[in-house]
Amino acid sequence: MSYLLGIDVGSTNLKAVLFGTDGRMVAKHDVATECCHPDQAHPEWAVWHPEQIWSGLAQAVRAVTSAVAGGEILGVAVTGMGMDGVPIDQAGKWLYPFISWHCPRTAPQQAWWLEHIGADAQFARGGNQVWTFNTALRLRWMQEHEPAILRKTHKWLLIEDYVNFMLCGETATDYSMASTTLLFDQRTRRWNDDFLQRSGIDRALLCEPLPAGTLIGRVHQAAAGITGLKMGTPVVLGGHDYCCGCLPTGAFDPGVLLDVLGTWEMVVTALCEPVLTPEVQRMGVVVDSHVARDRYAAMGATVAADMLEWFKREIGLPSPPSSLCGAESASEWAQLIDLAAQSPIGSNGVFFLPHMSGSFCPVLDPTSTGAFVGLRNIAGRGDLFRAVIEGLNYQFLEIIRAFHHALGVPSEKIVVIGGPTKNRLWMQNKADVTGIVVEVPNLAEAVPLGAAILAGIGTGVYRDEQDAFSQVYRPGTFYVPDPHAQDRYRDLYARYEVLYPSLKTFA
Repeated sequence: MSYLLGIDVGSTNLKAVLFGTDGRMVAKHDVATECCHPDQAHPEWAVWHPEQIWSGLAQAVRAVTSAVAGGEILGVAVTGMGMDGVPIDQAGKWLYPFISWHCPRTAPQQAWWLEHIGADAQFARGGNQVWTFNTALRLRWMQEHEPAILRKTHKWLLIEDYVNFMLCGETATDYSMASTTLLFDQRTRRWNDDFLQRSGIDRALLCEPLPAGTLIGRVHQAAAGITGLKMGTPVVLGGHDYCCGCLPTGAFDPGVLLDVLGTWEMVVTALCEPVLTPEVQRMGVVVDSHVARDRYAAMGATVAADMLEWFKREIGLPSPPSSLCGAESASEWAQLIDLAAQSPIGSNGVFFLPHMSGSFCPVLDPTSTGAFVGLRNIAGRGDLFRAVIEGLNYQFLEIIRAFHHALGVPSEKIVVIGGPTKNRLWMQNKADVTGIVVEVPNLAEAVPLGAAILAGIGTGVYRDEQDAFSQVYRPGTFYVPDPHAQDRYRDLYARYEVLYPSLKTFA
């Protein structure tokens, strides 16, 4: 048997997943990612220790390789979170731990960047929103606070690129990871000399960007010994996690929207050219180079499932659930969903504005707050819970309409991945509110599978993304809009649209 290995460096778990070339998951192992706060003078500072990242992933890889003794692993590629990087010296030794995206220390550097580079100029060249945790701001922080370490630095490796370096000894990055740094020019797909010069960041610290799917090296002896991979196994450039998730779901073609659903909801669409207009910037959208060849990715993110978690935690069910005594074996989630399903379309007049953590796309207002509107004494828990689901889906519709208007991309199909896809009410409501067929694909671990696909492209298993998709795609569950519900939600959405403008003066 022949296999492809996808490694996923996540904020919660370090994951190794082995797939057959048909995309079927063969083995998986997770190790918890440990976020540390080692500086007693600054307890809010957060880092990832490189030893824990590498040893955890090595442990995960060894677990899956031992599960398929005798098979051949044709290639490996790494995906995961962006921005976080580590300095290494000429000998390959790390000099300072990864500053985690959780860490607030670079707020002054963010202010500097906004003043001296500017949000408009940044987006017009790099497609970035200027976030506190962008890579260039960490490099500016090192310039100001650890200049001696930076003088010893040979390369600054993003977290996925560090794993590749530990596997094969090569330093490289792909276009999608380079896109997260604030230093990449989307039109030329090269480092932006103007931004480098104005920020004082040495270009030599950065790896030269290459397309995802490029073969960069082979597993060396030391890595083979700790991971169980065969020495000489090809190492191929992967890329940013949500971009990798587009490959096995078919969302690398314009018109297919990928909805990565979890605590946050990330809506991704493919572009043939970068759209770097002020209108797109004001929506809070990020435009990156894609892991798919000759494609760009537009992504808008907003808090989603965290709203349901809040509802369950703070409102939830009465204890004991007297009205549901016969459902003792059912989970609280199942009971809440059942109550919501009994509520009519429109939640008995209750609307929910899902801005509990602010609003980030397409309304960019971090100070906005959430609200229930339309409460009457007939409203019950099921109505409130359904209103949360409907509010999240109104917000989702708001994003895809903004994508269509500002980016010029159609919305022909929605593919949803992530744990909340098990909530069938949420998925059917998403189809009813948007009026678009929603597919939950029959895929295990779409993001590491996307990395494995890139490993397959880099080693010749697949000709390209389309060839890989044709081999790994398996139809999943389709949620078709109900015409009656769709008509009702068209009117209800018009009422939802006035909530934020009406309430934005209330902090």
